[in-house]
Amino acid sequence: MSQLDDLKKFTTVVADTGDIQSIQEFKPTDATTNPTLIMKAAEMPEYKDLIISAVEYATKNGSNDEEIMDLCITKLFVRFGMEILKIVPGRVSTEVDAHLSFDTKATIDKAHQIIKLYEEHGIDRKRVLIKIASTYEGIQAAKQLETEGIHCNLTLLFSLTQAAHVAEANATLMSPFVGRILDWHKKEQGVDSIPAVDDPGVHSVTGIYQYLKKFDYKTQVMGASFRNKDEITELAGCDLLTISPALLKELEQSSDPITQKLNAEEAKNAAIDKLVIDELHFRWELNEDAMATEKLAEGIRSFNADTNKLREFIAKNYNLAKV
Repeated sequence: MSQLDDLKKFTTVVADTGDIQSIQEFKPTDATTNPTLIMKAAEMPEYKDLIISAVEYATKNGSNDEEIMDLCITKLFVRFGMEILKIVPGRVSTEVDAHLSFDTKATIDKAHQIIKLYEEHGIDRKRVLIKIASTYEGIQAAKQLETEGIHCNLTLLFSLTQAAHVAEANATLMSPFVGRILDWHKKEQGVDSIPAVDDPGVHSVTGIYQYLKKFDYKTQVMGASFRNKDEITELAGCDLLTISPALLKELEQSSDPITQKLNAEEAKNAAIDKLVIDELHFRWELNEDAMATEKLAEGIRSFNADTNKLREFIAKNYNLAKV
C-alpha cells in the first residue's frame, strides 16, 4: 500500500491540475483548476483542440472583441472541466475571473454563465463547483448561489474569520491554503524551512477544520496549496485535500504509514469560541491578520495576471483581438 492509498482511506483526494493526463494517472475523486493551471495546460500541444473549440464558440456568440475574448476564456475553462469530468467520478471546480472578486453581482452573473455552458453540454450542475475568492463580496455571492442549487468552492482562504463567514454562507466547500501561509512565515522569520508539525499552514487548516466540525457546519474543508508531502500527511483526515501531480507521485512512491490526524468527533470537544459573523467583524479581523490580508490580495493579483497571460496567448496564437 502506498501513502496515496492510505490517504484515500481518511480523505477524499482531489487533483490540483488542468492536465488531463495527470488526472487519468492518479485517479482522484474530484479535480480543481485555476487560471494558473489552465494557462500551463493551454501551452501543451495536446490541448490545442480545446482552445480552438472555445475560440470558435466565442467568435460565433460574442458581439464585440471584448465580449468574444471574455466568452472564449470562460468557454475554455468549461471545456477543460468537461474533459476532466469524463475521468473523475465526482466534481470539478471552475474559477470565476479574479478581477470580479470584489463585485458580488458580477460574480453571480459569471457563475450563471459557467453553469449554463456546462448544462448546454448535459453536465449536471451538481458536478460543478464554482470557485470564488474568499472576499466578503465573494462570500455573499456564494451565499446567493447556494440557494439556487449552484455549489461553490471558496478559495484563497487564509484565516479563521474567512472560514467562519464561508461556513455561515452555507457554501459547499472551502479551500484553505497551506503552502502560501508557510511561504509568508518563512519569509517573515527569515528561515528556509519549518517542520510540518510546526507548519503555520497546517495549524491554520487544522483550526478551521476543528471550528467547522465543532459547530456542525455542513461546509466541507479542502486543504490546498501544498509545498511538500509532509504537510499533506499532517492533514490526513481532512474532508478533502487537493494535491498537485508532483506530490501525488511522491505519495504514490512512498510506503511510509499514514495515521489519521484530523477527526470530526474529536473536534467537537475542542475549546473554541464561536466568532461574530457580520461585515464589520470580517473586515476588521481580516485587516488585523497581516498574512491573510497580504496573501489574499497577492492571490487575486496572481490569478488575474495569469488570466491576462492566457488572453494574450490566445490573441497571439488564435487570431483574436487583444483586449
